[in-house]
Amino acid sequence: MCPEPLRRVTDRDVQYFERVLGTAYVRHDAVTLAKYSRDETEDLAFTPDIVLLPGSAEEVAAVLRYCHTHRIPVTPRAAGTGLSGGALPVYGGVVLSVERMHRILEIDTTNQIAVVEPGVITADLQRAVEAHGLFYPPDPASRDMCMIGGNVAENAGGPRAVKYGVTKDYVLGLEVVLPTGERIRTGGKLYKNVAGYNLTQLFVGSEGTLGVFTEIILRLIPRPQVEVTLLVPFMHWEDATATITDLFRARILPAALEFVDAEALAIARTHAPADVPLPEGEALLLIHLDGPDTRTVEREMVHVGDICERHRATDVQVADTPARRTALWQVRRKLGEWVKHTSVYKEEDAVVPRDRLADLIHTVRTLADQYGFRAACYGHAGDGNVHINILKMGLDDTTWHHRLPEAIRALFAAVVRMGGTITGEHGVGWVQREYLPIALDETTLALHAGIKRLFDPHGIMNPGKVLPERYMPVAFQGER
Repeated sequence: MCPEPLRRVTDRDVQYFERVLGTAYVRHDAVTLAKYSRDETEDLAFTPDIVLLPGSAEEVAAVLRYCHTHRIPVTPRAAGTGLSGGALPVYGGVVLSVERMHRILEIDTTNQIAVVEPGVITADLQRAVEAHGLFYPPDPASRDMCMIGGNVAENAGGPRAVKYGVTKDYVLGLEVVLPTGERIRTGGKLYKNVAGYNLTQLFVGSEGTLGVFTEIILRLIPRPQVEVTLLVPFMHWEDATATITDLFRARILPAALEFVDAEALAIARTHAPADVPLPEGEALLLIHLDGPDTRTVEREMVHVGDICERHRATDVQVADTPARRTALWQVRRKLGEWVKHTSVYKEEDAVVPRDRLADLIHTVRTLADQYGFRAACYGHAGDGNVHINILKMGLDDTTWHHRLPEAIRALFAAVVRMGGTITGEHGVGWVQREYLPIALDETTLALHAGIKRLFDPHGIMNPGKVLPERYMPVAFQGER
């Protein structure tokens, strides 16, 4: 059963928002609307009616209370660096940006906790806590631009997830404004808390569909004292995946373990700085080790090198200076951006148990041959999460638009059979929602829909995201 139809923003609504926020923070000029019509998802754009920039939880609550009453769709937005269309205003209405809420409210060194607003840039928080000898490990590729609020909404990961976990492992508490305009607090500066359901973790990864975060409490840990990165090329990708399996059999837990295939390596060579030469080969591993002292890290590094050589690595290069490590990781972090410059593309974000990584790569290559596309694969091999960038290149439009979804369904079905799922860190958002039934059964999807209706009875909050249309229909006055 559909709620009452959502509607467009009117001049009367604009007047209300200007009274609440001030005219400087209510924007509907063409340049602003164009900017906020996109995130980093492929080539999609949906123009909002208006962009609102609240500066406090009270202002967020006033906006949501009004939109709930008047059935105006609201798309929460942090930095807009997402890759699943989560920040796209597919039904127009309001884009509610948290970019003005960018204060680090507290770094509690005794309890090893940070309290931040949602608009804090991830890398800024990391630098701030490291100045106190502490560490906030989650490190998505866009960490120099993305915001903590978006990281929590998407349960962002990154290379260090293999050893340190993802965003959910560091969120201890939240202040959230619900779609009705009510404000609640979950969790707190506590490492233990079993008083009631774990609403904190329900909100983490909810992709802006259940509320807007206005304060976030994060766990910190001591900063590792010694770090080193190994650059390990292979002539055959199967040797690289076999190396990964044996590293874990040897009880080695890298801080990060990244896989880059031949297609992605070719793209990287085209764009990488001249002072960062990338070796030839069909695959490359970036292995990052850290620890409490030099002796521990060096001992582990020798063990890792022996395993790589047993699997016919052509070299084991050591980046043991901060400058060299930074240069190598910049190449890895920029791969997604370089892919965009190479071709129209679709990025899938599959994850499998790490011992099935070779099966995943083989499946991608088989489908690429069958459907005639090229794919650049890279990602977090240590936790089985691979970014599969399907490149259009010379592919004809009919195949791209009509046959490619069939290939993606076949890929996801294979991934689920391997014990994996359709997204490891980018989220479902807009672009993956129709594939969600491949990963979740009917009972589970119905529970998701019931949770959404409980938190958002009028369906205003980020409509059209996560759940397929048949589970969460959206009635709308006007054209999308």
